[in-house]
Amino acid sequence: MARTDVIVLGAGIVGTSIALQFAKRNMSVALIERAGPGEQTSYGNSGVLESSTILPPAFPNDFGALLRIALKQASDANYHLSFLPWVAPWLLAFRAASAPKVIEQTARINRPLFARAIPEHEELMLESGATQLMRRNGWIKLYRSDAAFRGMARELELAREFGMAIEVLDPDGARKLEPSLNPVFKHAVYWPSAVSLSDPLALTKAYAARFTALGGFTLKGDALSLHRSGSNWRVETDEGPIDAPEVVVALGPWAPDLLKSFGIRLPMGFKRGYHRHFKTEASAPLSRPVVDVQYGYLVTPMRQGIRVTTGAEFAARDAAPTPVQFDRFMPKLKDLYKIGPRADDQTWLGARPCFPDSRPVIGRAPGQKGMWLAIGHAHWGLTLGPVTGRLLAEMMRGETPFLDPKGFAAERFL
Repeated sequence: MARTDVIVLGAGIVGTSIALQFAKRNMSVALIERAGPGEQTSYGNSGVLESSTILPPAFPNDFGALLRIALKQASDANYHLSFLPWVAPWLLAFRAASAPKVIEQTARINRPLFARAIPEHEELMLESGATQLMRRNGWIKLYRSDAAFRGMARELELAREFGMAIEVLDPDGARKLEPSLNPVFKHAVYWPSAVSLSDPLALTKAYAARFTALGGFTLKGDALSLHRSGSNWRVETDEGPIDAPEVVVALGPWAPDLLKSFGIRLPMGFKRGYHRHFKTEASAPLSRPVVDVQYGYLVTPMRQGIRVTTGAEFAARDAAPTPVQFDRFMPKLKDLYKIGPRADDQTWLGARPCFPDSRPVIGRAPGQKGMWLAIGHAHWGLTLGPVTGRLLAEMMRGETPFLDPKGFAAERFL
């Protein structure tokens, strides 16, 4: 039996970043995963470090948008009918959290966390030899209608209040940045401070390698084997049992499977998402991520080609894939951008773990001494992994946290 200071369950970008932040602070850490680092939910994402995020996604307040979703005509959202009874309470809570005053409060609570996201990544990238994966040329959001752009007004006001750089562009201005875009949109917003990655999986693996170089242990094991062993926590691994006085649960969408065993039930939902890779046409280069807001998809250059990601799908975490959103938006994408043929025949599917108030849970697990939670990062696991690790390290070591962690406590749901 081996003993460490802390066990981290889950080696996605959040868990791996946490383990690395702990190792930097001379803590003995065992990182437990059933697969390789970053190979599950963390693998499929837009690759955007969204420090520019202000207002989180909201429940639609437009009847037409809701009707299109209900009739399965929308490209930005899909659902499984059989899943609706299960997800209905979550959706009602999400709708309540989308009220203008509530969502603005969420933006203010989240802001200090997002504001530190890129600096924490930059430090870890430099130490991990991964700065070549980073692009510092922002991202662009496109709006095909005047109404959609007007809906951005409050977010742009908050961006200016927070001192964030933004550029409101017309189609010609957007095409100066990305000449391959066709002018099928009316407005664009350029967020120059956003950073994107050419290979998110490579970043997680670089962080994992740095963690190992600092003396950390990455072991294959079953997180569900976690149990009390005297005053310690114990988990079973392929190398034998590991004990530690403290454990961090960073299991993404699989966290509820473990936490229910300890009487912890939090309102985590799942927004499933898909991506596909396409070949880049020589005549249509793309240098940064671009979002087509109305149709809910993103295109971004990756090492594998042009990655196209979908909006949300509300379905059981482990239900069979139904990537119908591609069929709905691909004609619109082809109007906007000359995309090449498929680069491979793979359609990736992952489940984003989300709480209805669009805030992660970072902090102590209720009623379980020595257990800490880092779950529910929704669309921003990639963005918030390192800063989550810093916050947890400060809390666990009794230091003064760089922000007030109360807004991310699990107790807000109890």
